[in-house]
Amino acid sequence: MIGRVSTFFRKHPMIKGMAVYSVIWPTSSVVQQVINKEEFDWKKSLRFFLFGTFFVAPTLYGWIKLSSSMWPQMNLKSGIAKAVVEQFTYGPFAGVSFFTLMTLMEGRSFGEACSETADKFPKTFRVAVCYWPFIQVINFSFIKERNRVPFVAMASFIWTIFLAYMKQLDSKIVHDDPALFPIHLSQIKVPDNLNRKVQQEEK
Repeated sequence: MIGRVSTFFRKHPMIKGMAVYSVIWPTSSVVQQVINKEEFDWKKSLRFFLFGTFFVAPTLYGWIKLSSSMWPQMNLKSGIAKAVVEQFTYGPFAGVSFFTLMTLMEGRSFGEACSETADKFPKTFRVAVCYWPFIQVINFSFIKERNRVPFVAMASFIWTIFLAYMKQLDSKIVHDDPALFPIHLSQIKVPDNLNRKVQQEEK
């Protein structure tokens, strides 16, 4: 039985990713509620289940297939290229989609969804550029393609807890308190040893 399931997932990596995300996303929501000592909201966790399973996993799988065809080599240089491109293409798409669609799933208006996204996405993106590029360099450089969605799902567990935290914050607090996110893009530097390794590969 286990062998059949393993064979099925190996033949259908997108479904494997959906299965992993169907656990990761609602669990992250539950963890966030426990950390914040909130009264358990099963509807919130259900929304995370639906969004993670039926939106994030398929779109991420599509991006991985596209990026793998554009950069088929599994080396550090290609990994960095994929990570940088993803951070400024798929990353913003996924972040905006999260705040917009999750707000709409709460039964609120499109205008309210746009307003919340405008308040929360820029601050979230600042944190994302410090976290995801390093995860994706490892993912694209050293992890086999069929295992990349589950690998990202593990990193996504921590990230989704943060997203759940951002989602429940009052928009006014996020908008008015720059001290929450003091990191600016200009402060992010690539480590010297990573630069040297890329230069060695180019030679």
